[in-house]
Amino acid sequence: MYGQDDFVLGNEIGLPKHHLVGLDGKFFTGTDFLEGRFVRDEEVAVDIIKDLAHRGLLFKKEKYEHSYPHCWRCKTALIYYARDSWYISMTSLRDQMVKENEGINWEPSYIKEGRFGEWLKDIKDWAISRERYWGSPLPVWTCHNCHNVEVLGSIEEIKSKTKKSGNKYFVMRHGEADCNVIGGVSGAVNDKDNLTKLGIEQVEKSAEELIDKKIDVIIASPFLRTKKTAELVALKIGFDKDKIIFDDRLHEMSVPMYEGKKWDDYHKDFPKTIENFNKAPEGNESYEDVRRRSMSFLYDIEKKYTGKNILIVTHGGPVWLMYSDVKGLSIEETLGLVSCDKSFNYLNNAEFIELPFISLSHNENYELDLHKPYIDEVELVCDCGGKLKRTKEVMDVWLDSGAMPFAQNHYPFENKEIQYPADFICEAIDQTRGWFYTLHAVGTIMGRGKAYKNVICLGHLLDSKGKKMSKSLGNIVDPWIMMDKYGVDTLRLWMYSVNQPGESKNFDEKTVSELHSKVFNLLYNVLAFYELYRDPQLEILEYKKPENILDQWIVARLEELTENTTKQLDDYKLLEPVRAIREFIDDLSTWYLRRSRDRIKDGEVEAKQTLYFVLKNLIKLMAPFTPFASEDIWIKLKKESDLESVHLTSWPVSMSDMDDKKIIKEMKEVREIVTLGLQARQKVCIPVRQPLSELRITNYELKEEYFEIIKDELNIKGIKFIKGEEKKVELEIYISEELRIEGQYRELVRAIQDIRKKNGLNPNDLVTLIVSTNIEGQELINKFKSELMKTISA
Repeated sequence: MYGQDDFVLGNEIGLPKHHLVGLDGKFFTGTDFLEGRFVRDEEVAVDIIKDLAHRGLLFKKEKYEHSYPHCWRCKTALIYYARDSWYISMTSLRDQMVKENEGINWEPSYIKEGRFGEWLKDIKDWAISRERYWGSPLPVWTCHNCHNVEVLGSIEEIKSKTKKSGNKYFVMRHGEADCNVIGGVSGAVNDKDNLTKLGIEQVEKSAEELIDKKIDVIIASPFLRTKKTAELVALKIGFDKDKIIFDDRLHEMSVPMYEGKKWDDYHKDFPKTIENFNKAPEGNESYEDVRRRSMSFLYDIEKKYTGKNILIVTHGGPVWLMYSDVKGLSIEETLGLVSCDKSFNYLNNAEFIELPFISLSHNENYELDLHKPYIDEVELVCDCGGKLKRTKEVMDVWLDSGAMPFAQNHYPFENKEIQYPADFICEAIDQTRGWFYTLHAVGTIMGRGKAYKNVICLGHLLDSKGKKMSKSLGNIVDPWIMMDKYGVDTLRLWMYSVNQPGESKNFDEKTVSELHSKVFNLLYNVLAFYELYRDPQLEILEYKKPENILDQWIVARLEELTENTTKQLDDYKLLEPVRAIREFIDDLSTWYLRRSRDRIKDGEVEAKQTLYFVLKNLIKLMAPFTPFASEDIWIKLKKESDLESVHLTSWPVSMSDMDDKKIIKEMKEVREIVTLGLQARQKVCIPVRQPLSELRITNYELKEEYFEIIKDELNIKGIKFIKGEEKKVELEIYISEELRIEGQYRELVRAIQDIRKKNGLNPNDLVTLIVSTNIEGQELINKFKSELMKTISA
């Protein structure tokens, strides 16, 4: 009874189940030399070994070091202790749960048959009870008389078993009084507000309907208007007015601060809100105060009387709040802030209703509360007349978690239909035996099958060396510091891009910083460049096939990204689309924008429109992954006709075609040629700024529209294509005098641009250039003067 392995073996060989140790860890009376001793004392172990040896039953003895359970809070050593528990027989549902799992899409896919599938195949019965104070009380009552077990599944079922007094309650509002005519506040006991002529007529008319109710007791508020109402009723129904009972707990809401003013004044200062329900100036009452005293009165007379018809004469406020509490309404429902088929407001003057009062499980404010200790204070009666007592346990909180799809809609009460199953769920891998399992289990128990169609199952976050983060190890990373440093979107994107969702993630700040630079810094640099030369009149979002091959290529890449991201997200893939977005931003910045910079500077319409189109659609694709950055860029780029938020826009639709795929393939070859050409320059130590006469390309076929890109990238005057067996490039490395001078000019441009950069100048800032040089330098500058001044804005 004190260890899992012992318990399993004991069951297998049929040992009886008897405790020899109490909850204090000491042996029970009647256990011979062990009686009253603490089980973990070493002397106890020694004496047991001696006893076994003395009786010839000792098999072997040796020191054995092993791990031992300790309380995670106070670190005290524990003992395993077999306890009675309530179970759901999950083993009988094993085959059904395994079958339902076949229809779930798991990401990563191996979890389906692996960690989750194996758990289902080896499923154990579910111990659903806990011996704790907090939690949902187990709704199981046992009769101490006939031993019948009752499982009560709703408030109405609890009401049906609640011990009842047999009393009937009728609550009546006083007839019209002077204060009602003017809508005035009259909450003092010694008020002079009497019934009006109309009020008297109202009471007499209502009293007619009370004659057949056979009223045994009349209890009224001590105010003049309620006294007069009670007396008129008593006279009409033949009740001795001297037997009318007056109870101060039934008086009108007391707000001396507004006495003599209008109720409109009060409601203007204290409108009916949740915050104001229990708020009032000192010396004044709140709605909560009125409810508390009214319900205190009601519960007291329920205990005091049996089988009586009781008329309660009071004011609008107390009736309203008593009715609300009897119906178990929330504050929102009471105030009419949410719709409720049980909602109720003030009675008209002299109107009465029957109050369907049954004692409910309530807290100190008389709010419906089905938790301990309140639920156990309600007396329930068995059909045999015996007393029902609830079993002491509460439910496993994981049972609550599994019931969520049903409980959140209060199924099967006012909502017979629910949205089921869920399209998607995402939690960490430990939830395969937690929430993933309990949802699946409860759904199967309820006969509704799988609770979700798709799962993304996440790995855990570890430190940079792959160790579990722990305060004691000092390797915890403060997420707030990281968010403040890099932004929440960077951390979110890092989680997506570092590896597959189900794998553990080693948190290394260097990789976060690198991602921030390669995604957000690059993207915002592109945005900053666009804004520098922005012309809102040219901005259109509609797709338009551009003429320039670079524009065609970046639009084709965007269409490819849209198509793949859509497909992968539909398949609940995260790593692949995020890495593709990262690669696209790199292409956008380091290839497209770098190659298109001069075109945009010169105001080329197509280049500006293309960049705008790409940015607006790119952030739509990024929005699920980087919601804040996407929203920020959307706000910066949006026009008056645009929707307020990127998250309200439609998802982009890919219009990719065969031409797009061809252009992407061709541009890939162009970049291969450029890479090979740069490597060739490196080998012979000729910098890119030095123009060369020719590049010979072997075994590549390219359209002429790509030639200028290659020539610009490699600073080559001409290109020659050669047929051969393998793909390669070769540079003409002879540098003529003319090429040498042009190379010197490019070095001069680079040096001046560096000076501009150091001085923090923008490309549009115009400078005056003064050069100190020799005759050769003057000749160089004069040769390229107009081109130089334009390039460096001088």
